[in-house]
Amino acid sequence: MMGFAVSDELLGTVAPIVVYWLYSGIYVALSSLESYRLHSKAEEAEKNLVSKSNVVKGVLLQQVVQAVVAILLFTVTGSDAEADKAQQFSILVLARQFVTAMIILDTWQYFMHRYMHHNKFLYKHIHSQHHRLIVPYAYGALYNHPVEGLLLDTVGGALSFLVSGMSPRTSIFFFSFATIKTVDDHCGLWLPGNLFHMVFKNNSAYHDIHHQLYGTKYNFSQPFFVMWDRILGTYMPYSLEKREDGGFEARPTKEFKDDSDLWICGYMFVLSALRFANG
Repeated sequence: MMGFAVSDELLGTVAPIVVYWLYSGIYVALSSLESYRLHSKAEEAEKNLVSKSNVVKGVLLQQVVQAVVAILLFTVTGSDAEADKAQQFSILVLARQFVTAMIILDTWQYFMHRYMHHNKFLYKHIHSQHHRLIVPYAYGALYNHPVEGLLLDTVGGALSFLVSGMSPRTSIFFFSFATIKTVDDHCGLWLPGNLFHMVFKNNSAYHDIHHQLYGTKYNFSQPFFVMWDRILGTYMPYSLEKREDGGFEARPTKEFKDDSDLWICGYMFVLSALRFANG
């Protein structure tokens, strides 16, 4: 009896999408736990500027684009069999590829994300769509304008895949992990024992600051580290306070100036590096 074989390329395309909805579903089930929410359900209903049905439609559209680009990328870079032959499995190689991909993805997303806030046209017509969710929730993590989804997430993912040199099989695990982290950052909950909150400074409370009106010029880093925010002066520290009506609130602890000249230099450096890499 012949088994049904699924290629690594197909899994690398489909797995992050399936993981997105499964992990989001867990947080939907937990969303009634008011004592762990960063905003009350009433606040979510009052402040958000887009319906949940439109959020689902927007995310599905982005995931279609993401899947098409992934298939094209795997087609151009060769088959999984070729990649597996070229790479001997090694924990050290896997760790290097993961860390490299995390840094590349973080760097790309920080500068593109910040530029979409800096450029008034891009913010008004493209990035503001994501900020209709003033109170984030899990399955709204990828609710973006299609252009932003392509530039910020899909292109960033493609660059991290190519520069790290990972195989399609490795990409299954990396992009599933990145998807889980992105959903977690938007979950709107502060749960005890959450490993992401323990390991990463960039977490649901940190990103919640960015979604508030006072935080739109800060905490651009996503989805893993906070290094670019710290280096370029856009890091807004916060304290997690108990709300009187239950739950938590992330409150900024100090004011910071926007070091525009420094970040523009960094942005130009990244563009120059990409031009150099492309020959």
